[in-house]
Amino acid sequence: MSNLFKAALLLGSLLWQSSGLASDTGWLTRPQNSHAKVRLQADRSVPDQTRILLDVQLASGWKTYWHSPGEGGIAPQILWDEPVGDFQWHWPTPRPFEVAGLSTQGYQQQVRFPLSLDYPAGQPLKGTLRLSTCSNVCILTDYPFTLAADGQASAGFDFAWARAMSTLPQTLPADTRVELGYQHNLLQLRAERVEGWQAPALFLDALEGAEFGKPALEVSGTTLIARVPVSDGWQGDAPDLRGQSLGLLLGSGEQAWQTRATIADPLALPAPEQPLLWLLGAALLGGLILNLMPCVLPVLALKLGTVLQQQESEQRQVRKQFLAASAGIIASFWVLAAMSSLLRATQGAVGWGIQFQSAGFIGFMVAVTLLFCANLLGLFEIRLPSNLNTRLATRGGEGLGGHFLQGSFATLLATPCSAPFLGTAVAFALAAPLGQLWLIFTALGLGMSLPWLLVAALPRLALWLPKPGRWMGRLRILLGLMMLGSSLWLASLLGNHLGTTATGWLMAAMVLALLMGILWRYGLRGFTLALSLSALIGGALLLGGALTVKGGGSVDRIAWQPLSEQAIADALAQNKRVFVDVTADWCVTCKANKYNVLLRDEVQRALSTPDVVALRGDWSRPSDAISAFLRQRGAAAVPFNQIYGPGLPEGEILSPLLDKADLLDSLHKAGLVQADATHF
Repeated sequence: MSNLFKAALLLGSLLWQSSGLASDTGWLTRPQNSHAKVRLQADRSVPDQTRILLDVQLASGWKTYWHSPGEGGIAPQILWDEPVGDFQWHWPTPRPFEVAGLSTQGYQQQVRFPLSLDYPAGQPLKGTLRLSTCSNVCILTDYPFTLAADGQASAGFDFAWARAMSTLPQTLPADTRVELGYQHNLLQLRAERVEGWQAPALFLDALEGAEFGKPALEVSGTTLIARVPVSDGWQGDAPDLRGQSLGLLLGSGEQAWQTRATIADPLALPAPEQPLLWLLGAALLGGLILNLMPCVLPVLALKLGTVLQQQESEQRQVRKQFLAASAGIIASFWVLAAMSSLLRATQGAVGWGIQFQSAGFIGFMVAVTLLFCANLLGLFEIRLPSNLNTRLATRGGEGLGGHFLQGSFATLLATPCSAPFLGTAVAFALAAPLGQLWLIFTALGLGMSLPWLLVAALPRLALWLPKPGRWMGRLRILLGLMMLGSSLWLASLLGNHLGTTATGWLMAAMVLALLMGILWRYGLRGFTLALSLSALIGGALLLGGALTVKGGGSVDRIAWQPLSEQAIADALAQNKRVFVDVTADWCVTCKANKYNVLLRDEVQRALSTPDVVALRGDWSRPSDAISAFLRQRGAAAVPFNQIYGPGLPEGEILSPLLDKADLLDSLHKAGLVQADATHF
């Protein structure tokens, strides 16, 4: 009787143990993650192979990742307690996600992963499923499990397995041709399929040292074209990927195929059409707005003066004058396009406004503006020989070359003011093929010359101006003073090249030369008037400067540090926020940003907090480091401002024309996420 009882007890314990080592874990949850639950089912009906179905259910708004997560996230994995042989994790076709500017790929709501492995019969499978689930933040959760690998699967396992395997991508058909190419920080793909492409998708495996961004897909007939930005994962240049084998997944509608291809030299791909059309429109509008910039105002006023002198001219002559000015504007933009093409061909630095980094160019502009000023003040007149005047009059020219030069001059003065309106178009042009570069610069010229072309089309608009009189002489003096202001501003830019003292003496010599010219031309009375006016203007400027310096909001209390990629990485490693400011002395918009936003008390306090690192780069003179910094971020002009932080690890680029509220809001967002939480 005793032996019978012992046998029954032993049998019961065995039955209990077998039930505890079931082939189905049921739904597993963890208290620290209420947004996900998992289930594992095992089957050993196939000899020498264990099949496992892993089910993952996620709450609304949450996701997990494919084996190659993209720019953020961690793929699910199983950590086995004991080594297993020939473990294969089969991945269903993912879908793309974009959160906070990051491109990722994975699954939402629910997904079923088929797993297969070799494992000795009769031994339970023990391991831990490590699952990353993300919404605005990511949670990494471990699910320990134990499975009976030799037990019978639940009813319907074979059907569920077959259904899960049907969600996997297929092998790429032989009639589908795929080519990969690589140029600087850009992966190119061209795939041809007889049936064409419906709702195409592209997913890429990871490569060591490279990080792929969001693909830009185009379909032309039966050809799929993809352009994928590549970086090193730390906002630096990606390595040369040519010669490497890359796994990829292509999708068309409900179909998906996987394959591998070797990355070759750059492909000859057609240029994207829609972005180019949009940028041409932006270039036209930006060129038009340039006419309102303070840099261009003196030249426009000079043009107004010449029209007033020719008020009684025939409409035909007015049309010629304004067509000549328009031609000067367009020709100047072509010169800038030629300079950019030459610099790019010689691997030189290419950017918008970089001509103001040259002391020779600035000196030339100072001389030209000073001569214009002296001419407007009546210190000298350019008189042509009588026979040449007769020839011009008979041929209807009447100084069309002067109008052409006025247009060219306005273009050269406009570049320091243009960044807020032309940055995107110019950045695209400087990185685009040569044909598109010239096309965009032509659009810029046409946009800036639109007012002149309007007067050329309707000459009566120019004849609606008031009749000539004594007021024109006073206007001429005003125009001369405006041109003097432009000349002195240009001379101040030489401070980075000649030094502050030498530049100050140069500006003083310019004013003194004009005063001596006025004394020689108009006598003591004119000299006294000019001296009084100069003293009045100089006193006003000094008083304004003194008041500015005394104003608390105009004192820069920020501890600026030199700009570098390493400084950004070090600050982010310390969970600090970073404010980047790239500026230049010749950039008018930079000065506006400084006095209107950066020197405000609220901004000064925000950028002076202990967890904020303020970095500044000065592009007043040529700098390869700053040029590379801007180029990596798709910028070609200053001002450039960017904010990094735990909440903005990839950085957020601000508008060229800074807004105080937007700056403070972005700075606040950059510090929202704590050190142990990551955005994906």
